[in-house]
Amino acid sequence: MEAKKCIVWFRADLRLHDNEALSEALSHCEFIIPIFVFDERVIKGTTKFGFAKTGAHRLKFLLESVKDLKANLQKRGADLVVRFGKPEEEIFKIARKEKTSWVFCNRERTDEEVKVQDALEKRLWSVGQEVRYSRGKMLFYTADLPFPVTHTPDVFTHFRKEVEKFIPIRKPLPTESADLPPLDISVELGSIPSFEQCGATEPKADSRSAFPFEGGETAALAHLKNYLWEKELAATYKKTRNELLGVDFSTKFSPWLAHGCISPKTIYWELKKFEAERIKNESTYWVYFELMWRDFFRLMGKKHQNDIFKFGGPKEVEQKGSEDLALFRIWAEGRTGIPFIDANMIELNQTGFMSNRGRQNVASFLVHDLGINWQMGAEYFESLLIDYDPCSNYGNWNYIAGVGSDPRENRKFNVLGQALRYDKEGTFVKHWIPQLEKLPEDKVHKPWQLSEAESISVGFTLGKDYPDSVLKMS
Repeated sequence: MEAKKCIVWFRADLRLHDNEALSEALSHCEFIIPIFVFDERVIKGTTKFGFAKTGAHRLKFLLESVKDLKANLQKRGADLVVRFGKPEEEIFKIARKEKTSWVFCNRERTDEEVKVQDALEKRLWSVGQEVRYSRGKMLFYTADLPFPVTHTPDVFTHFRKEVEKFIPIRKPLPTESADLPPLDISVELGSIPSFEQCGATEPKADSRSAFPFEGGETAALAHLKNYLWEKELAATYKKTRNELLGVDFSTKFSPWLAHGCISPKTIYWELKKFEAERIKNESTYWVYFELMWRDFFRLMGKKHQNDIFKFGGPKEVEQKGSEDLALFRIWAEGRTGIPFIDANMIELNQTGFMSNRGRQNVASFLVHDLGINWQMGAEYFESLLIDYDPCSNYGNWNYIAGVGSDPRENRKFNVLGQALRYDKEGTFVKHWIPQLEKLPEDKVHKPWQLSEAESISVGFTLGKDYPDSVLKMS
C-alpha cells in the first residue's frame, strides 16, 4: 500500500510547538511537505487608501520568522518549501504533482484569507484532495465555549465573566522531540525572498528603540523565558503596562502571537507554572486578562465577519469621516504639533511598534479631534505594525471609533490629559522628538504656551524647530 503524503501549509502559525496542523499531519501521514507561501497580493499589494499592505518593519519580522521556522524544521530532519505567488495556485501545483492526500492548515476567519483557503479547497477537490483545517490562534477552543460563536457576547466584560472561571484552558499539544519525516527530495525547496524581491527596502534599526524585535519561534520562546523566569516581569505587569519607554513595561508578546511564533496556550500554562512556583497576584492575572482580549476580538471577527472592516462597523453607525489625505499625512508622519501624538507616530514609523496607551491616543486623536475616517488609520496600522492581526487591529479601531458591537459610544481621549498622566516629565516625548529636549517640563507637551523669553532662552522657535499645532488646544 502506498505511503500517505500530505502538505502542511504554514500560515500565521510559524512554529513547531503546539501546532495542531502539524500534529494532525504527523498522525495521518508518513511523509509531510511543510510549505510557506509569500502571498504576492499581501507582500506587494496596497490597501484601499494606497498604503503598502505589508510595510518594511512587518516584512522584516515575517522574513525572520520564516527563516527561523525553516531552520527549526531542518534541525528536526525536515525542511521548508518556500514559494512566492498565490497560495491557492502554488500549493495546488505541489499537491497535484506529488499526489498528496491532504493539505493541513490553520483556518483563518477574515475575508481575504478565507477567499484564499476557499479557492485552494475548490482546486484540491478537482483532483480528489481536501483541506483539513485546524485551529491555533486562540486560547480557548470554540467547542469548549458555553455559547456558539454567533452568540458570543458583544461586550468583553460579559464574555470574560462567562468563560474565565468556567472554561478550562487545554494543555499545549506535546512538542515532539523526535525527527520529522524527511522531505521528499523531488520537491524543489525554493528560497526565502529578499527585500528587493518583495519590492521593499530593508528598514534601518533605530537606536532609540528599546526593544529590537526579532521574528521567529526561537526568539519568542526565549522572550517568554526571559519575561517570566529571568526578570519576573509578570509580577508587576498591571502597574507598568501603561508606560511608554523601555523593554520591560509590557509583555511584548504581541508580534510573536500575531505571526503564530508562540502559542497563547503555551504562554498561559507557563504563566500558571510561574504563579505556582514564584508569585500569583493581580498582575499575573492581568497577563491572562490580555490573552482573553485577543480571543474576544477573534470571536468578534468570526461573529461579525466583514462588518468589522466597514465604516459603520458591526453597529452600522451613521457617522461622518473626512478622507483628507493631506491632513491624514500630518498625523501619520508625526507632524501634528501635539508632541504626545507625534512621538508615538514617530516611534511607529521608525520601529513598527507602539505601546497600547499610545495606540489608543493616536487613534482617538485621528478620529475625534481631526475627524478623519477611522479606516484610514486602521489601514495605516495594518501596513506598519509588526504585531498586526486583522481581528485585534480592526476590533480596537471599531472600539475607538464607537462603531463596534459594544454599547459605549464616547471614546474620545483627552490627549493632553493623557500625556500629563503617562509622560508627566516629557521623557517619552523628548526621546522621540529631540528638538523638544530643552523645553521645560511644564511646556514640553504644550510648546505653543512658551513665552518669547522662554523660547529665546532654550533656543527654540515654534513653527521652525517643531510644527505649530494643527488644532488649538488649551
